[in-house]
Amino acid sequence: MSEKRRDRKNRVLRNGESQRKDGRYMYKYNDANGEVKYFYSWRLDKNDPTPVGKKYELSLREKVRKMEEDRFAGILPGAGKTTVLELVEKYVSLKTGVRHNTEANYRFVINIIKKEPFGKLSIDRVKQSDAKAWLIKLQKDGRGYSTIHTVRGVVRPAFQMATDDDLIRKNPFDFQLATVVVNDSVTREAISRADMRKFLKFVEEDKHFSKYYEGFYILFHTGLRISEFVGLTINDIDFTEMKIHVTHQLQRKRNMEYIIEDTKTSSGTRDVPMTSEVAECFHRIIDKRKKVKVEPMIDGYSGFLYLDKNGMPMVALHWEKYFQHVVEKYNGIYKIQMPKITPHVCRHTFCSNMAKSGMNPKTFQYIMGHSDICVTLNTYTHLTFDDAKEEMERLSKAQ
Repeated sequence: MSEKRRDRKNRVLRNGESQRKDGRYMYKYNDANGEVKYFYSWRLDKNDPTPVGKKYELSLREKVRKMEEDRFAGILPGAGKTTVLELVEKYVSLKTGVRHNTEANYRFVINIIKKEPFGKLSIDRVKQSDAKAWLIKLQKDGRGYSTIHTVRGVVRPAFQMATDDDLIRKNPFDFQLATVVVNDSVTREAISRADMRKFLKFVEEDKHFSKYYEGFYILFHTGLRISEFVGLTINDIDFTEMKIHVTHQLQRKRNMEYIIEDTKTSSGTRDVPMTSEVAECFHRIIDKRKKVKVEPMIDGYSGFLYLDKNGMPMVALHWEKYFQHVVEKYNGIYKIQMPKITPHVCRHTFCSNMAKSGMNPKTFQYIMGHSDICVTLNTYTHLTFDDAKEEMERLSKAQ
């Protein structure tokens, strides 16, 4: 009977185990394809100390046990050596036919991961504590909650794909984000009717910005998304029926390519009623653009309401800058400051004004183009104590 092999501490070595001359332990095995593979560790058992000057790692027997557990679960040894970055890039490569904004979000997230040491980790080494620690690091590095939410929104399904493919056992990002990082995002509030009137009056009387007055007025009084507004063409304005046909949106990519996309949701395709004041604004816009000699054509659409200095349709970025510059100019003149206003604040303001006026929630859900009324009620209707008090007094008088 042959003598059992032992290590330098006189411990019996199991099948496949050996100790090299430098003291390091090795485990030899065959993978699913029959190829010879090896595990190494400076420690045989979990209770062994890490030799001085050596980096801590799992003991040899812990590594073997993990491999056996993975095999039982259908996970092949070495299958999880894909890095986080490689996993996310693979996940994104499978998301074909997505919208321009979604594609831009994917690029944004990948660029963040490329700069992070976390992106170089093998996915089989990422524990839930590692995932949480990384998101906390992102916030400490100055990333906002909304950015971290976007990052997790891509990384989490990527790891779920790895789980479904039996590359890893559990998704380390399967936890509530709010329990890990602080939600420091600022809610985009609607502005008051008084501030809206001050803003529009200032624009109307300003020598430079008055040429955009009609656009500002329409955004405040229709609730259109800015991508829907810039995508409007003359044919979308129905003066006979007094309605705006919203059937598409205009986007511009980073490479300056203009594209027409469907509305954000199926509910986004709608006819928005317009008041006589809004109709008059559209009339003036159309009258001002009669001098256009060459009509730009984007994916079969032409007759866009506002063109830039290059004769191309204005996009969301143009209007975001106009709002920013108007507020900066106003606040440079008056002591009582105007709050930050964006095209989306206009949308919030319109919806809140409709709610305060007593409009049926289902009606302005339709006008806003929301598929879920919870979005309309929870996100866009910013009502205050004074609004509640006024409503109670009104109902009390009606009894």
